[in-house]
Amino acid sequence: QVQLVESGGGSVQSGGSLTLSCAASGFTFTYNCMGWFRQVAGKEREGVAFIDTNGSKSYADSVKGRFTISVDNADNTLALRMNSLKPEDTALYYCAAVGRQWGWKTGFYCPEEYKYWGQGTQVTVSS
Repeated sequence: QVQLVESGGGSVQSGGSLTLSCAASGFTFTYNCMGWFRQVAGKEREGVAFIDTNGSKSYADSVKGRFTISVDNADNTLALRMNSLKPEDTALYYCAAVGRQWGWKTGFYCPEEYKYWGQGTQVTVSS
């Protein structure tokens, strides 16, 4: 049974920093696909940062240069370091993961739909 458990959320003033962590059990991050999403009540969920099958990282434009995603394969833990936080970063943050897929034309790739989700951790940034 796969479990993803986030921690590290909290309240911080604008310009501050937080680091979110996601501990996985029943699923190995190595060579698979993982990411951080966030959602504000009443709005669609937004992808924030991702690591794909070869370790490449990508970020939403709104967080580029401020957020850093990283993975500790030894501990099977995913992290999101968030610097220069803004009030618009306030949201419920989710860790997500999915196994890599194979295609003869594409090789290994990450599917669009993430299969495993954590329960979320709240981040609140005050101005």
